Amino acid sequence: MDRRRSQPPERRAGELTIDSEHPNVALRFGEWRTSLMPGKKTMWLTALTFATVSAFAAGNGTRARQAGATAATPAGTFDSHGDVGTVLHPGSVEYDSAKRSYTIAGSGENIWLGSDAFQFAWKKLSGDITLTADITFLGKGVNEHRKAVLMIRQNLDADSPYVDVALHGSGLTSLQYREEKGAATHEIQADISAPKRLRIEKRGAYFSMWLADEKGEFHLASGSTRIALKEPFYAGIGVCSHDHDVVEKAVFSNVELKPAEPAATAAASTLYSALEIITVASTDRRAIYVAPERFEAPNWMPDGKNLLFNRNGRIEKIAVAGGIPQILDTGFATRCNNDHGISPEGTQLVISDNSQEEHRSLVYILPLGGGAPRRITQKSPSYWHGWSPDGKTLAFVGERNGDFDIYAIPAAGGEEKQLTTAKGLDDGPEYSPDGNYIYFNSERTGHMQIWRMRADGSEQEQITFGEGNDWFPHISPDGEKMVFLTYDASVKGHPENKDVMLRMMTLKDKKITVLAKLFGGQGTMNVPSWSPDGKQFAFVSYQLVPKEGAGK
Repeated sequence: MDRRRSQPPERRAGELTIDSEHPNVALRFGEWRTSLMPGKKTMWLTALTFATVSAFAAGNGTRARQAGATAATPAGTFDSHGDVGTVLHPGSVEYDSAKRSYTIAGSGENIWLGSDAFQFAWKKLSGDITLTADITFLGKGVNEHRKAVLMIRQNLDADSPYVDVALHGSGLTSLQYREEKGAATHEIQADISAPKRLRIEKRGAYFSMWLADEKGEFHLASGSTRIALKEPFYAGIGVCSHDHDVVEKAVFSNVELKPAEPAATAAASTLYSALEIITVASTDRRAIYVAPERFEAPNWMPDGKNLLFNRNGRIEKIAVAGGIPQILDTGFATRCNNDHGISPEGTQLVISDNSQEEHRSLVYILPLGGGAPRRITQKSPSYWHGWSPDGKTLAFVGERNGDFDIYAIPAAGGEEKQLTTAKGLDDGPEYSPDGNYIYFNSERTGHMQIWRMRADGSEQEQITFGEGNDWFPHISPDGEKMVFLTYDASVKGHPENKDVMLRMMTLKDKKITVLAKLFGGQGTMNVPSWSPDGKQFAFVSYQLVPKEGAGK
C-alpha cells in the first residue's frame, strides 16, 4: 500500500518553520535571520568536518571525512553548510551578498545509489517550497557526471531520503530521488539538456522539476515523484565532483528559496501531462514529452522507435527520443478515446471512437499509417483492449443491459461472444503472448483485482489479492512479467488525478514490486505499452499546477 505522510501541525499559508535556534517559531520568508552586513561582502567559509573517520584512500593514506552534527555557520540565506557523507577533500562555500551568488567547491564519490558524498549548503524548513537558481560549472571538469544540485532531503545522514534536481557536467538534467533511508537512488531524466536556470518544487509529498527556456520562462520538464518526507527537512544547494580525488566548483546565482504557490482546486489549476518511459531493471524514468494539457494511454509501436497516444480525440505519434508529435489520419473518427492499440504483425491500428452512435464508443480498425476506419463492433458502447497473437480475434469491454463484461469478436468482423458473466465490472482484457490466456481486472470480489481466464472464457482465476484496487494488466512480450496500475482501497472506479502506483508482478513466483509512485489514474496506461524488447514500458503521469504559478 502507498504510505501517507503524517499531517503537519496547522500552519497559515506561506509560513515556514525556519529558525534553527527556535525551530518551533514560525517565521515568514521575509523574516529570515541572517548575519550579513549591508553592501557587497565576499567571504570564504571553510567546509565543516562533522566527524573524522579513520579511513585511508587507496594508495595514498589520505584520511576521509564523514558528515555529522555541526554548529551553524550561515552562508547567505542558508543556515549552515558542510560535507555530507565521506569525502577525501573538504568542500567550501563562497557567498557574494551583492550578487546573491554561491560558489561551492565539493568533492565526493557521487550522489547516487544508497549513500551520498558532497558539499551542501542548507536551511531547515517545513511546508511547501520552491528552490530556484542559475547554475554554472567552473572549469572543464574531470568527470562528465559531476553534479550541481538543488536538493530537499530528510536529514544530513549520507543515506538520507531525498529529492534533487541534478545538473550534470554533460548537461544531463534529472530529478533524482531516494525514497527510503539507505535505498537505491532513482531518477527521472528531463527532456531538456543543459538548462541555465533550474527549480525544484515541493507540494505535499510530490516533487517536480522545472527548467527555464532562453526567455526565462519555466516549463515542467519531467514527471513528478511522491516521497513522504517528515517535517522539518533540509533544503539547499550542493556540489559533488563524482570523483573522490577531485574537487569541482559550481556557481549558484539568483538563488530564490520561497514558499510554493498555495494548492489549488482542479478548476483553478493547469493540468500537465508527461509522457514517460521507465526501464524495468532500474526503475529509472525518462520524460520524452510534457505539455500543459491532457493526453493519454501510450502504445509502443513495433519498430521500437515511436509511440502512439491520444489527445483531443485524435491519435498522435511521437519518436521515443522525443520531438514534436504528429496527428494520424483516422478519417471520420475524431473522437478517439484512450482504448487503442496495434495489431501483432504491426500493420493495423485499432481504435475506440465516440464519433458515431450517439457518441457511444465503437471499435474500428484502420491502417497503422492512417486511413479510413472499418467498423468491427455493431453494438455500443464497446472499448477495445486486446488483440490475440495470431491476429484473428479482438478482446473488448462492452456494456450490455447495464453490465460491463468482456467479449471477443473476430478482427474481420462478425458476432461478439461474451466471456464473463460475474456480477460487477470486468475490464481491461489483454492476451498473454502465447494466446492461451486473457488477463483482466474484475471487482467481483468486492474490490478491483487482476484475474485471468482461458481465451475461450473458461478457468477464470484470481491473480492479485491485495487491499488496493488493481487495474489494466499488461503482460511483457516474454510472458514473464505483468505491469498494472494500483489505486488506494478507498478509490472507486478508475478516475483521473489520483495517487497511484505502477506495480509489476513476476508471474512465476507472484512477487510484486513497486516501479513508480505518481499522480495519475485514468489515462496513465490503459492499453498495452511494453517496448518490443520487453525492457521498458511507457506511461503518462500528471500534475495539477496553480495557474498563477505556472511558467513563472
